[in-house]
Amino acid sequence: MSAVLTEKRDRVMIITLNRPEAMNAINGDLSHGLWNAVQELNNDSGLTAGVLTGAGKGFSSGMDLKAFAAGEDIGPMQAFIQAGAEKPLIAAVEGFAIAGGLELALSCDLMVAGSSAKFGIREVKVGLFAAGGGVMRLPARVGYAKAMEMAVTGDNISAQEALDFGLLSQVTDDGGALEAAIALAERIAKNAPLAVAASKKLVKAAAQGYDEAALWELQSTLMGAVFGSNDAKEGPKAFAEKREPNWTGT
Repeated sequence: MSAVLTEKRDRVMIITLNRPEAMNAINGDLSHGLWNAVQELNNDSGLTAGVLTGAGKGFSSGMDLKAFAAGEDIGPMQAFIQAGAEKPLIAAVEGFAIAGGLELALSCDLMVAGSSAKFGIREVKVGLFAAGGGVMRLPARVGYAKAMEMAVTGDNISAQEALDFGLLSQVTDDGGALEAAIALAERIAKNAPLAVAASKKLVKAAAQGYDEAALWELQSTLMGAVFGSNDAKEGPKAFAEKREPNWTGT
């Protein structure tokens, strides 16, 4: 059984962490499977956005400590946590995203969750800290005070709290997160792929604190690629002809 499953729906890729018996804990197989899936999302011009979800009762419980102790290679997971995906990736969370599981979700660009979902970085409770980007990324998502509280208490927050503090885009009834995330990805996928990817890069750079000069420089580089693309010609042509555009991602 593959530790990561993929499915394509038109211009959207659905990536499923598939170790439900282990609460989708991160081992070597899952690490490599996720990295390969994200590279396929990045490199397929027929795809505009992705959804990352977990099989079973939860999104992910984080590191598989048995696999870690056995020396399994999880290097690709570290690469994903640092780089994320080049295209918008939406986390669909049911049940829980805790410890490294929340750090996986934080590597996505948007999150949708079922109403009973719980979120937390609990590492301080076992003598560690969230070294997979959690303590660094939470302030930009939930604000300084809530991020500090979560980091030093290790306590979980509810889906409603996560929505109120800006961590989530949407809360659904339990069991509805995946379809809501797919619907959001399909809204994204109606737009030009290169323009979507460039917009994501600029928003992310601004959130990471790039100064204005650096943002203008990045925008200039992205404009060269996007404004000279075939899709930049197709968009106005389709508008003038009153039809849906045929995006190629080129």
